[in-house]
Amino acid sequence: MTYQAFNKELFGIVCAAVALTFSSGSFAAVDVDAAKALARENSCFKCHGTDKDKDGPAYTKVAAKYRGKPDAEARLIHHITSGEKAKFPDGHEEEHKNIKGKASPEEIKNLVDWVLSL
Repeated sequence: MTYQAFNKELFGIVCAAVALTFSSGSFAAVDVDAAKALARENSCFKCHGTDKDKDGPAYTKVAAKYRGKPDAEARLIHHITSGEKAKFPDGHEEEHKNIKGKASPEEIKNLVDWVLSL
């Protein structure tokens, strides 16, 4: 094997390892049942469907909007714990229901990671 061929093969292996590390690290530990239970407990499904819009966007649309953004998890955690305004298609705004205090930070992170995994 030539030096160039070895470097090319090594580069491919390193890239695959890095991709596997990042792709499995974010979503592999998601407890889907716990995330859905927390969403039900906090009436999240009243306004959001998993793949169907309701008063709020479907979670699949939320995931698509934030896909690839490095601050996605932090932004969504802030959104559901701060009571910031949610904007509706008709133009009106309401405070987003705040789940802070009703769930642990780990449970909230799990919920957000589940949404982002869709």
